[in-house]
Amino acid sequence: MITQPEFMRRMKDMSAFGGGYSFMGNMPDSYNLVINSNHPLVMQLLDLKEEAEQDKITKQLVDLALLSQNLLKGEALAGFIRRSVEIIK
Repeated sequence: MITQPEFMRRMKDMSAFGGGYSFMGNMPDSYNLVINSNHPLVMQLLDLKEEAEQDKITKQLVDLALLSQNLLKGEALAGFIRRSVEIIK
């Protein structure tokens, strides 16, 4: 799951509406990645021996988290779809 700190989100929203926090609009977005280490898929990922396979599954999981927050766009979204089709085959 990907979350954005509530304070940063609110400050950016206020700067967008001209609430006197214009400096906050220039700050980069920051997100937190929360991993459920007890999830069976994460445990299965840790058991994989091949590093390339671990990287592919890890990227897929991160992209799913980004997609759930509407943060996956453009070429990253196209790559996610290609990987999804490849995994299904």
